[in-house]
Amino acid sequence: MRIPFVVALTALATVGSAQLVDSPHHALDPQRLPEIASAPEFTLISQDNAQVSLADLRGKVVAVTFVYTLCGTTCPVITPMMSLVADRLGADFGRKIAFISITIDPERDTPETLKLYAQTYGAAVTGWNFLTGDPAVIQDLIRRYGLFASKDADGQIEHSLLTSIADSRGILRVQYLGAQFDPDEFRRDLLSLVEER
Repeated sequence: MRIPFVVALTALATVGSAQLVDSPHHALDPQRLPEIASAPEFTLISQDNAQVSLADLRGKVVAVTFVYTLCGTTCPVITPMMSLVADRLGADFGRKIAFISITIDPERDTPETLKLYAQTYGAAVTGWNFLTGDPAVIQDLIRRYGLFASKDADGQIEHSLLTSIADSRGILRVQYLGAQFDPDEFRRDLLSLVEER
């Protein structure tokens, strides 16, 4: 389900100002997704030990989500769903659309661990980066994207799940709260932003 705009605005209060709208789409164009705010920037390390930044992906529509490899609740739902959508995007995936999955457990999720995780869920190699990095940097990124994540004494992480889509200019356009959002709607939203280019 798309996150209500008021919640998105609250979650991104530290990112910048946003235009208030009454519905998920602009009033003048009901098919156009709203512009929420600039997507928080980052530079992290991929499953292939390469440095990846959001700025590197400018020109592509980018879906950003947060996972961790030892998660036993929402992550095993969202990652295969995104893999299914990636397959359904055809030639646009990788060329015009990219996925980013950022670990919320960087102490344990090394690039090698993330690579195995990606392979386990059939994540497309081209167009999908699984990222890790300095724990302080990732903690700040979690805050700036508006997530909740808290590790208990056993190392389990309680966390919210938020998937954000940024357009080719790096502007957040829609967010989905939880793992049960409609993959067809997700695919349509990605393609609608490709068509805006």
